Amino acid sequence: MKKRFGMDIDGTITCPKSIIPYINKAFCMNIAYEEVDQYELTPFVNVPEEVFAKWFSENEPIIYQGSPPAHGVIKVLNNWKKDHELYFISARSSYLLEVTEKWFLDHRLTFDHIELIGSHDKVETAKKHEVDIFFEDKHDNAVMIHEECQIPVILFDTPYNQQPIPKGVIRVNDWKEANIWVENWLKNEKYRQQLVLEHNKKSASAR
Repeated sequence: MKKRFGMDIDGTITCPKSIIPYINKAFCMNIAYEEVDQYELTPFVNVPEEVFAKWFSENEPIIYQGSPPAHGVIKVLNNWKKDHELYFISARSSYLLEVTEKWFLDHRLTFDHIELIGSHDKVETAKKHEVDIFFEDKHDNAVMIHEECQIPVILFDTPYNQQPIPKGVIRVNDWKEANIWVENWLKNEKYRQQLVLEHNKKSASAR
């Protein structure tokens, strides 16, 4: 039963701590990952918003190239790719596609599709590709995708996404927990599908 998995990249496939050392070095700071309690990083730096935005834009390729994979992600995705489609949907700008694809290849991660939409609003792209489940680290994205697409969303726990979540958003600590939840979900989906098939057979024979 092949499923199409939709996945964010930064903070989900890559380690959510990746950018912190770059910020600390560039701005002579000592920000701890545990202190970052909101997704927007501007309040944590000692420069104006436009200065930080310019720095980030200029350094995005370097940061993405140097981002380590999240712990356990490679093993899990390489197992899922045998039976399912992996679609990566990211807020990165489209000009970063070559850098992004190279990172995946360098870490021996295969993909069926990568789409860099240049925006955090991933709902329409998730709908367009008809993904069955989504993986995310940004709280409002996770909630919006779940509510608009009516699919389960795995939310990777971070200091910056501690707001309450609805039932269809599943908070996990790491990829090991994500894998356990997904395997159980797949079993339930298969069982549900079998029940539908049996019901349809009975209905057909009763005519």
